[in-house]
Amino acid sequence: MAGPVVKVSDVHVRPFLPGDRATVRSIALSTAMAGSSSSMFFDGDEFLADALTGYFTDREPESCFVAVLDGEVVGYIIGARDTIAMDACFTRKMLFPLVQKALCAGLLFRARNIRFLYQVMRAAFSGRLWAPDFSREYPATLHINLLPQARGSGLGGRLMASYLGLLRKNGVSGVRMATMSEDAGRFFEHQGFKLLYRSSRPYFHHILGRDVPLLVYGRFLR
Repeated sequence: MAGPVVKVSDVHVRPFLPGDRATVRSIALSTAMAGSSSSMFFDGDEFLADALTGYFTDREPESCFVAVLDGEVVGYIIGARDTIAMDACFTRKMLFPLVQKALCAGLLFRARNIRFLYQVMRAAFSGRLWAPDFSREYPATLHINLLPQARGSGLGGRLMASYLGLLRKNGVSGVRMATMSEDAGRFFEHQGFKLLYRSSRPYFHHILGRDVPLLVYGRFLR
């Protein structure tokens, strides 16, 4: 039996509030492995949530929006207007506390994490970890995620419109993002993004038995 149809009118988009932080982190973890749960490849939810969303929700919350369905947050778009400044902040203020948290929690000695980190190191040594730097042409970035019950409702487009409107208001010339999903890629193309770079990554090969695509998209805003 088909599930209930989600209507756009059932949903509204609003700016991120501090009380949304836990839900945004939960959604990020539930979709971290190409749309599947992070528990399949990494053991350490607090650490991974910090790494995936910490900068955006804690350092640049004004660039974040959430989607609400029947009073519950079911999706988000989080971003940075200046990725060079974001990377500098992460290196100076966030990297050491993250490493310290991983060491104190013993995350580097857990079997699941060892297997994942081995895959990451393989990618680094083979030259498959990095993508070209598009920060000059596309200084902003974004991450967008929706829970399954909110997909196909037009909600992604509404989240995108809110974020792009913020970027234009702040005079940002372009935005880019990366995805490991071909379906997500088609969504971004529909939103006016163009494919800048295509490759693959072995992060989840030990789980999926295959590499995952890496697609980098960008859009000019002027």
